[in-house]
Amino acid sequence: MASTLVDARDRLSAPARLPSFRLLWLGQSLSLLGDGFSYIAFSWITLGLTQSTLALGYVLAFQAVPRALLTLVGGSLSDKWSSRTLMKLSSWARAALMAGVGLAGLAGSLTLWMLCCAAAAFGAVDAFFQPARASILPSVVDKEQLAPANALLAVGTKVAAVLGPAVGGMVVAFSNAPVAFLVDAVCFALCGVCVAGIRPRPRPAGDAADADADEKGPAASAAPAGAEPSLGARIRAGLRYAFEDPRIRTILAVDAAVTFCQAGPFTVGFATLAKVDLHGGSATLGLLNGALAGGAMLGTLVGGAVGGRPRIGLLIAALAGWLAIGTGLLGFVGNTAGALATVLAMGFGMGFQGVFGLSWIQRTIDGSVLSRVISVDMVIGYAVAPLSLIVCGALAQSGTAAMFAVSASVLAVTAVGILASRTVREMR
Repeated sequence: MASTLVDARDRLSAPARLPSFRLLWLGQSLSLLGDGFSYIAFSWITLGLTQSTLALGYVLAFQAVPRALLTLVGGSLSDKWSSRTLMKLSSWARAALMAGVGLAGLAGSLTLWMLCCAAAAFGAVDAFFQPARASILPSVVDKEQLAPANALLAVGTKVAAVLGPAVGGMVVAFSNAPVAFLVDAVCFALCGVCVAGIRPRPRPAGDAADADADEKGPAASAAPAGAEPSLGARIRAGLRYAFEDPRIRTILAVDAAVTFCQAGPFTVGFATLAKVDLHGGSATLGLLNGALAGGAMLGTLVGGAVGGRPRIGLLIAALAGWLAIGTGLLGFVGNTAGALATVLAMGFGMGFQGVFGLSWIQRTIDGSVLSRVISVDMVIGYAVAPLSLIVCGALAQSGTAAMFAVSASVLAVTAVGILASRTVREMR
């Protein structure tokens, strides 16, 4: 038993012994910490300037829409220029932008439209960072280390997602919002420095992983030999690659279903569950979200410590079924302890499967098109999440049972569909 635990610990910690991975981990964590800062800073300074929640909605929409629209472009350029280059340039661009907003705020010259423009620029630049950060890992660690490396990165992501808004709120409370923008700029600048220090590993012959940072990968398009494919052609090639492979289509479909059954149920649903069904308050809502995050982090660590390559098709079918059971139970649970245990178990399943699912994508998909496939997955999530919020908001008016039942049905159908395909079942 002791030997097994030692092996699991060594397997999980192996990527951390690589200098380039440590730089990637730190850089990504700093970037996500900066994202949390920017959310608090944009929100607080907008409300301070306008005293209007409608104006805040405008600013946040100006940030979200360009990010959604340009993610496919970011994925295409990441495949062309390399993930490291896009991450580095995006980080420094966001640092300059946040520094400019912070200095303008300290000078008292910020207006609502300046904030809207800054938010739009931030969202646009961030669209080039997100696909790149998800596709750079195969150039940093070998294929056997992808699962533990993804687990460590996911833990850093979850910690940064909690600390970013919390520390950003403290900075605003003890100083003012423009200072938070300046701290944000420092986070992004340091992220750029960390990413610039990454040295991609030598690519073995026949390895489809991402090439060296300054090396252009194959176009992976139908353009004539010797011709440079257009941006549109590269995007179309990425879409074809993603949707013509039944295995990748399955991953995209499962991610869409999980997003639909997470965005609404875990926001509108949790709030309604805490206040109406469990007769609690904001503390109960916080406990539900904490249980989900804690379960996901535990599942991520366990997934990273487990060796081997499980059958991904069966694993994602099991996740869909697991979440269907948990979501259905939430509609009938009558006490806080039962709800917390259910949510904790759901989070564990999401974290555990997430390690292997992302590692399968990074290990299997050709490096010349990897960022484009990841960007397709991201765009689908951007589209499904608001739809889920609207549908769940409407269903929750008649109680949480109907809303959770619809979500559970979607997940159950997804699980059955996965098991019906032999090609998908045998994914490894």
